[in-house]
Amino acid sequence: MSKTSHLLSVAGAAAALAAAALMLCGFSREEPKGATAAARWTPEELGVIASLSLARLPPTPKDPSNAVDTNAGAAALGKRLFNDPRFSRNAQVSCASCHAPDRQFQDGLPVAQGVGTGTRRAMPIVGTAHNAWMFWDGRKDSLWSQALGPLEDVVEHGGTRTHYAGLIQTHYRAEYGAIFGPMPDVPPLPRDAGPFGSAEQRAAWNAMAATEREAVSRIFANIGKAIAAYERSLAYGESRFDRYANALTANDAEGTVVLSTDEVNGLRTFIGRGQCVTCHNGPLLTDQSFHNTGVPPRDPAKPDRGRSAAIAKVRSDEFNCLGRFSDARPEQCGELRFIVADDSALEGAFKTPSLRNVALRAPYMHAGQLASLEQVVAHYMSAPKAALGHSELSRAGDRHREREPIRLSEKEARELAAFLRALSGPIEEKPTR
Repeated sequence: MSKTSHLLSVAGAAAALAAAALMLCGFSREEPKGATAAARWTPEELGVIASLSLARLPPTPKDPSNAVDTNAGAAALGKRLFNDPRFSRNAQVSCASCHAPDRQFQDGLPVAQGVGTGTRRAMPIVGTAHNAWMFWDGRKDSLWSQALGPLEDVVEHGGTRTHYAGLIQTHYRAEYGAIFGPMPDVPPLPRDAGPFGSAEQRAAWNAMAATEREAVSRIFANIGKAIAAYERSLAYGESRFDRYANALTANDAEGTVVLSTDEVNGLRTFIGRGQCVTCHNGPLLTDQSFHNTGVPPRDPAKPDRGRSAAIAKVRSDEFNCLGRFSDARPEQCGELRFIVADDSALEGAFKTPSLRNVALRAPYMHAGQLASLEQVVAHYMSAPKAALGHSELSRAGDRHREREPIRLSEKEARELAAFLRALSGPIEEKPTR
């Protein structure tokens, strides 16, 4: 199944259960506290609510480009690499620096801070094994390729391939060999050489023999594959919303008290007048796609092009699904082979983030432009014009006239924010299989 198929769907059996749930949960003579008139749903609404529950999340798809993505040994190694700050230029930045386990696997900063300061927010990585594209702009097409990007980025980890290969040889040789086979037999390598970085580092890389560069790049790719095996094990646990949705499906009227009246009203707005479910659908509350919603740029003088600038990057990436370090057959790389590249709507468009645990991950948007959930709701109500490209909040099908903003009362806006807070749950590290 393609990763992009995790979209809103309503099964016929669910519709039958929904009708029964409507009678029991919506019109019982003695409704429990919290199951007020706001809980009276139509069968169609009940189907939508059920489709958002974690109970509907398919098993984590296997990545054909990573042969060890379900290998328990690779996940154990990946977890150690994820937390090892030696994998950076200054030996102080690890993957966990920007994706801290105690901060929802992000850092709580408007823009990421590594060895330097970035320009975008660190995205949470929980549940991303279900994604087809990584980062806010989708410039990577797998978890393992995504893990490699920051390692060579000059403001994130800022290191080089030979430095990382040397760390594996010195500190992780046995674990690496057990998963990927013996380390390549290469002569002593330059301490800091790679295709990116300073002029001296690039020159040292180009001075290496082609076979040496290939061997080092293979070790580097396997670092990413091990980290991806660990990240694949991270999953969202059940939230109060999930317990509410499951109670509706199970005809459990008492179970619906898990949400307050305000939160239930906010859910109604979320799937109705607020139109949130248009993009935040499915069990992970994201359509996995890219949208321009007129979010103001952090630097007005340099608006971020988002997805439109990332197409060429992912196509030319040596670590993409079709590259020589991929374990996939070409026919297994459909997302990349049929990538949409000529759509003007991608200008200034960014990835729809999952709303799971969203209340625990302020600030918001691709560069932390909005500080609170209330500000996010207000943004969609104001529907500002895009600084670059065309905002989807304008009238559908007419790029010359603006549609009227989503009109919510103060009470509805407050209730919507309350519902978003009900989406928080634990993060679980599931056994690799």
